[in-house]
Amino acid sequence: MRRKGDLPQKICAQCGRPFAWRKKWERVWDEVRYCSDACRRAAHRGEPPRSPEAHPSR
Repeated sequence: MRRKGDLPQKICAQCGRPFAWRKKWERVWDEVRYCSDACRRAAHRGEPPRSPEAHPSR
């Protein structure tokens, strides 16, 4: 089993935060641009990209 730190990562095109590979993205990893549905929707609504500091902490 792999540890999360060993998985490939990308930077979200909307919020700028890093996100890790997920099993459900296995076949489309090259096409994944956003870390969440919320970031994907914001990008399609034309909202300007947010800085990582402006992203609400969880």
